[in-house]
Amino acid sequence: MAILTAAISPAVAIMTFIYLSKRIELEPLPLIIRMFIIGVIMVFPIMFIQYAFEVENVFHSSLMKSFFLAGLLEEFFKWFFMLFVAYRHSDFDHHYDGIIYGVAVSLGFATIENIIYIFQNGIEIAILRAVFPVSSHALFGVIMGYYMGKAKFRTNRSNWCLTIGLVIPVGLHVIYDYIITVKEMTWMYWITPFMIILWLIGLRKIKIANQHHEKLLKT
Repeated sequence: MAILTAAISPAVAIMTFIYLSKRIELEPLPLIIRMFIIGVIMVFPIMFIQYAFEVENVFHSSLMKSFFLAGLLEEFFKWFFMLFVAYRHSDFDHHYDGIIYGVAVSLGFATIENIIYIFQNGIEIAILRAVFPVSSHALFGVIMGYYMGKAKFRTNRSNWCLTIGLVIPVGLHVIYDYIITVKEMTWMYWITPFMIILWLIGLRKIKIANQHHEKLLKT
């Protein structure tokens, strides 16, 4: 029970923070829960694909593995379900909502992944998992959701925003995974400044999305 609690708690804390950071009407829970569940379900086919490619040794380069098996594969499916489930839904009615749904699907994925890793490696890694992998998934979701929201509520270049909403999270995820993979002994010295920058970007996106609501209220 303690292991399960340690694995789930970071996602609950981050999701609560993101949810309560919305400055006007709080979002209805059903679509948030649905996106979280989609993130949970995504884990198993993605892990199977990753395992199959690893066994077949398709990618010999660490960079290619980080790009195709981590960044592109994981972020594409988050983006795909965001686009075809949340983006078109009537509850997605403010710029900030994209951030909420992006974080929900990302944390669904990260939570199951976290449970698996902690059960395999012990509760001792729970804090590191919370600070790095779980937080990074959530922040990729913030950025993806920010651009999804921007695409939905601007009159031009919406397709460009949707594309950026995939490209940037993929790129950041590739950098994260590559650092973890290549810098086996010194990864923490590299990933810590990366995570600080990622948090600053995420908090900035949250602030801008909230300001979008405030501008609408003043008009």
